[in-house]
Amino acid sequence: MSRLESQEVNFDGLVGLTHNYGGLSHGNVASTINAGHIANPRAAALQGLQKMKSLADMGLAQGVLPPHERPYLPTLRRLGFIGDDKTVFANAWRQAPQIAQACMSAAAMWVANAATVSPSPDTKDGLTHFTPANLNSMFHRSIEHQTTARVLQAVFADPNRYRHHSALPAGPHFGDEGAANHTRFCADYGSAGVELFVYGRHGFKSDLPQPKRFPARQTFEASRAVSNLHALNPERTVFAQQNPKTIDAGVFHNDVISVGDRNVFLFHEEAFLNQENVLAEIQQKMGDTPLHLLMVPSEEVDVSEAVSTYLFNSQVVQSHNKGTTIIAPLECQNSPSVKSLLDRLIEDDNPIQSVEYVDLRQSMKNGGGPACLRLRVVMSPDDIANTSANVIMNDNLYEKLSQWVAQHYRETLAAEDLRDPNLITECQAALDELTQLLNIGSVYDFQRM
Repeated sequence: MSRLESQEVNFDGLVGLTHNYGGLSHGNVASTINAGHIANPRAAALQGLQKMKSLADMGLAQGVLPPHERPYLPTLRRLGFIGDDKTVFANAWRQAPQIAQACMSAAAMWVANAATVSPSPDTKDGLTHFTPANLNSMFHRSIEHQTTARVLQAVFADPNRYRHHSALPAGPHFGDEGAANHTRFCADYGSAGVELFVYGRHGFKSDLPQPKRFPARQTFEASRAVSNLHALNPERTVFAQQNPKTIDAGVFHNDVISVGDRNVFLFHEEAFLNQENVLAEIQQKMGDTPLHLLMVPSEEVDVSEAVSTYLFNSQVVQSHNKGTTIIAPLECQNSPSVKSLLDRLIEDDNPIQSVEYVDLRQSMKNGGGPACLRLRVVMSPDDIANTSANVIMNDNLYEKLSQWVAQHYRETLAAEDLRDPNLITECQAALDELTQLLNIGSVYDFQRM
């Protein structure tokens, strides 16, 4: 079928069984503020599923990706803890509780960090390319990429359609945070696009601008390496540096300060260094396709309010029912300045036609909004029809996953509950059942022993 029939499929991460507020993400304001609070894993997973169902009900193709195995015992074994599963788990908590806590993190639910994806119209070989993010800047996330790779290879399995790369080398020079720092612009999803890679610092040039308070997680070198791996056309690729001041204000990824879809770009006045040049380069490389630039001035919504409400971590989607729509967290509706801005966008002469608010409070308290939860993959109708994994959301899958969550997830999880060795068997039993439900095979380490 024609590439012009392609659509952008949002694959959301299903919240994991050990969803908790560990405060592990330095630079993520919400994560730090809510550290130690009692979490509600069941409610978190159901909120995420409801968001997926809502988008599917809007006529969008919506997918789901499974949570990761937690506690992640393979990492604890690599760090010298030996014995059977419960012994390894107990010794880790006794000797190195910070490491044990990191291996309980459910942060893999934010699949905007899972990988960078370049669709087939953009690549030299005409295949869709995936590169799992190494997530080097945070230990609790650096342990994700091997499982992520297996999941992506199981879901996007056809070698005649997809090409999978390994994560970039470990180390500070090639810190890669995936699609949270990547935006694609195009006239239509199935036509060649312009790919924007946003970085926070140069890995090999410490004398160039960089934040002083919080780490810049994405490097220029990592962004360039991914663009090379994906065989992108340099004439349709843009590299831009995030404003270091916004990183120090809590904008730890670019998707906390800008969001784009097709030829619509919603961004803050303080998003990028040399912002006028960045915008001009994107427009020049878009050719005859006009770029709708929706800049939010600081006097209307300042950076701190953008961070606390996750205005720019909204999704911009193309709904058959509602037109170009912003999917925003409830926190945006509850902020007078942000709500006023979104109301104005609907009324102004621009492509935005509606705003839908979603309840993701469990995820938001940990620093992840609607856009954090999704990985965008351009797929043709034939690509979708030939996906052997049962991951495309419909009423039946929604009901089955909701029942699965109700059966396996704890209602609450406090900090002291993370030490419970029963979580090992609870999580493994649940995930083993889930892989069968989703038809993705043995993607977890405990299934491959």
